[in-house]
Amino acid sequence: MSDEPRDAVSWAKKVDRLHVTDEVKAIGYNIEGRRVAGPQQGFGRLWHRISIAEFGPTVSPQALVADWRAHFGSYWPAGSRFHGGLTGIAPGDVAPLEAGPVTTGILVLYADDVSFTFITPEGHMFAAMITFSAEETEAGTRARIDILLRTSDPIFEAGWFVIKPSEDRFWAGTLRNLAAAHGVHHPAITQTTECVDDRRIWKHWRNVVRNSGIRTVWHTVTRALRRPRRSSPVA
Repeated sequence: MSDEPRDAVSWAKKVDRLHVTDEVKAIGYNIEGRRVAGPQQGFGRLWHRISIAEFGPTVSPQALVADWRAHFGSYWPAGSRFHGGLTGIAPGDVAPLEAGPVTTGILVLYADDVSFTFITPEGHMFAAMITFSAEETEAGTRARIDILLRTSDPIFEAGWFVIKPSEDRFWAGTLRNLAAAHGVHHPAITQTTECVDDRRIWKHWRNVVRNSGIRTVWHTVTRALRRPRRSSPVA
């Protein structure tokens, strides 16, 4: 008899460093070779954020999550891009993403028929775990996004009250796009944010050296220097 738990196939294999595929190497520069960084590796206060959308009886939780996993990035609002695999969300996937002006990524930590969970890499805006799920309620199917996070370094912590409203709009927009794809054009959406721990982890202030915002700007301004020079024609 195997000692593996029944849901072992739903979990990512343990890795020391993250690696992106050749197809997305050009956009994966902020996660290639990085370690994962959950909330306890972050710097700022610890927040629990929840976004919920009511879909009614139009779709089952299993069908909703199957579609969400298959077309995850296509439900994001304009201005951000998710560079996931062509086959959708799967445990162990390492996917770069562009969140406005910042390039970073995620590891798919867990995925089953009613939920999937991401964990962030070093340098991401947040040191976080994000769970996307669907459940059956008396009114029908409910889609839910649970985020447990700390900002990753002092710079992102200083910008938290600018970042937070942008994140609220982003995830509400994602849920509206997902709902519209299933025939629900005005879903009831609720969002809550609770401070679980108002202490900052000062020993992690050095996370700033991997700040994905700074590294994205540097990568952009030095792009011309990395272009291979054309060989001069031979006379």
